[in-house]
Amino acid sequence: MPGEKADLVELLRQMILIREFDQLAIELRTARRIHGALHPYVGEEAVAAGVCAALRPTDRITSTHRGHGHCIAKGADINRMMAELFGRVDGYCKGKGGSMHIADFAIGMLGANGIVAGGMPIACGAALAAQLEDAGGVAACFFGDGATGEGEFHETLNIAALWKLPLIFVCENNRYGAGNAVESVRANPEISQHAAAYGMPGVPVDGNDVLAVRDATAEAVERARRGAGPTLLHCKTFRWLFHAMRDVPPPETRSADLLAAWRGRERDPIARFEDHLSAGGVVTAAEVLAIRDQVKRALAAAVDFAEASPYPDPKDLLVDMFAD
Repeated sequence: MPGEKADLVELLRQMILIREFDQLAIELRTARRIHGALHPYVGEEAVAAGVCAALRPTDRITSTHRGHGHCIAKGADINRMMAELFGRVDGYCKGKGGSMHIADFAIGMLGANGIVAGGMPIACGAALAAQLEDAGGVAACFFGDGATGEGEFHETLNIAALWKLPLIFVCENNRYGAGNAVESVRANPEISQHAAAYGMPGVPVDGNDVLAVRDATAEAVERARRGAGPTLLHCKTFRWLFHAMRDVPPPETRSADLLAAWRGRERDPIARFEDHLSAGGVVTAAEVLAIRDQVKRALAAAVDFAEASPYPDPKDLLVDMFAD
């Protein structure tokens, strides 16, 4: 069906854009054209795209320090995202927030967060607001495997289950919290099993299969919308690159064999989806090349937009810093 094809092609375009945005950001940071820390999302694109594909524009999400993919999948303007990375006034936070603090309430993006698990209580509040509004809204909370060691994880799961909040917990288990393998810091790496203690479904998902993520999220969203409460999705994926960079990308400490296994075409979320769509006659190789060309042109325009935007005026240093 034409509508279904358009949806599938849009999923592919989003994942390509997410990857290309972060790869370009690394190039810009290495060249010192932008500043501040970067946490690339490369390799995890199917989680953000799949989850947000199952949400309405009015649904709300919270993000993490690795949040560019969530922003793009929820519909953020890449021009304003890029301007924020460049520290310019046309950025989402007027150039004063940087990579880890992008937010756009108009699209339901309640903000990236530099604090591990910091978005979880915010998502709980957003889900409570949706419940009180009684308009069928839900909230989705992205967090990494490292956040499951924080108290906020257990506190938020408990209160969400207790109040049957319309909240989707999305654990992006990319196998590493900074430099620590998940198996080295967790007695039980099956994060979905935490859900049973709070009386909610815990669903393990292949986080590199965008359709599996979308379908699991859609089921959790349907459950939340009818008042049955939260769901914990355990999306198993892999972070291709370093945890974070400042001046230059840090040296890789993980084995070449591990990286090769996860970067191969069978596990690469974008390559897998391209192959799936090609096999089904949904897209041709020429159409994929056209998508990639359009993405690169859009990103080049975003850089031009950012560089044409002025820097913030020093006199505005404290503007927007305090609540009235």
